[in-house]
Amino acid sequence: MSVDLSGAHWFKSSRSGGKEDCLEAAFLPGDMVGIRDSKNPTGPALIFDAADWDAFIASI
Repeated sequence: MSVDLSGAHWFKSSRSGGKEDCLEAAFLPGDMVGIRDSKNPTGPALIFDAADWDAFIASI
């Protein structure tokens, strides 16, 4: 799956405390969600569709 992340608005949880070892998330067009390592913002991102994101959240 190829998703253009150039315009994504990445954010961290308000509970992260601003530390660098966090995940960042972005809500993407087409009901997709991206997750990336905040220490490597130009690195790879995991992309979930809505159903997979819901299952991921439910499992954690």
